[in-house]
Amino acid sequence: MKKILILNGPNLNLLGVREKSIYGDQSFENYFQNLKSKYDVLELHYFQSNSEGAIIDKLHEIGFSFDGIILNAGAYTHTSVAIADAIAAINTPVVEVHISNVHQREEFRHHSYLSKNCKGIIVGFGLDGYRLALESFLSN
Repeated sequence: MKKILILNGPNLNLLGVREKSIYGDQSFENYFQNLKSKYDVLELHYFQSNSEGAIIDKLHEIGFSFDGIILNAGAYTHTSVAIADAIAAINTPVVEVHISNVHQREEFRHHSYLSKNCKGIIVGFGLDGYRLALESFLSN
């Protein structure tokens, strides 16, 4: 059974509460339970942190033993060379996901430090982007 981690960064613990016009009204915890039910052929894990160091530590912890990582680093996408370096340092493939279409938002959100080290990028499909990322790991 493939082991996949969904790793969410800062402020994503507030999904369902914050900026509903951008991020929707469903909490990630509820969405994650739906994913676990639908993808019972995968061993799904979830981790969220508002701390850059904790995200890096989690990448190091599982980046040599899991089959895939789905990473929504939130605003760290646009600022963190350290997370980009952590992705480059591990063996586990990473798919970068963003709920909103970052290219329709502020200019600073158009650049990702992480993308060059990721297997692929999914943006703008809401929470469904996580499902699309899971599908990418099933097809390999």
